[in-house]
Amino acid sequence: MSFQKKAWKKYILFAAAACFLLSGGIWYVKEYTTVGNSVNGHEMPVCSVETDEKQAALTFETAWGDKKTGEILDILKEEKIRATFFVTAGWMREHPDLVGRMKAEGHDIGTMGVSHENLSEQTSAEIRAELQEAEHTAKEEGISMELFRPPYGRYSDTLIRTAAEEGFFTICWSIDSRDWKNYGKRSLIKEVVESEELRNGAIIRLNSEAKFTKDALKELIENIEEKSYEIVPVSEMILRDNYHMDVKGRQIPRMT
Repeated sequence: MSFQKKAWKKYILFAAAACFLLSGGIWYVKEYTTVGNSVNGHEMPVCSVETDEKQAALTFETAWGDKKTGEILDILKEEKIRATFFVTAGWMREHPDLVGRMKAEGHDIGTMGVSHENLSEQTSAEIRAELQEAEHTAKEEGISMELFRPPYGRYSDTLIRTAAEEGFFTICWSIDSRDWKNYGKRSLIKEVVESEELRNGAIIRLNSEAKFTKDALKELIENIEEKSYEIVPVSEMILRDNYHMDVKGRQIPRMT
């Protein structure tokens, strides 16, 4: 009887240890890779893309003013670069001429909602209404949208899922130029070019109306191209199906 009890006790301890190791192994795998946009049970935005192509994307947040955005478009045209602009519906209605240029010159045009409010704490219904209004405004300008950047880079499971239901890929970034801190032209360029995240599939965040962005842009493009990167719009780089994500929001080809 004593032997049976000891054997049973060992069995229980073995089973418990096996369950612990198994759950730990599952946690470890989920920590680094998972299927679809969900990582560790939470939704992730696309921050970069795993690709064999030596490509990177410049993205501009455009929600305030128009003094520098036209000049940025001039530089991009001169340098033969197509970028991605994230605009609000309010800005789009106020600046149809600049929106028309973005479209005509081959840039991506994505949305940040109606008026750049933090959407991460709103309900699904509120988010849906915001995105639908933004999409309706874009259609009035003859633009079809599929890219959404959450204002301030703040997101939630509800926000990303609702955006996906409305046909949007939620796009953040892997490199923040921090141009919004107004540290100067050299700081902006260094922040991007010396980043360890400047690699294939990088998505770079810029603000079209920030103080030093226009002045730094041409040299920034030259520095990125000197590293042999081709600058492409986000729409030409992201994966639309058969991918999974890691914990940094990097899209990786094929499902796991």
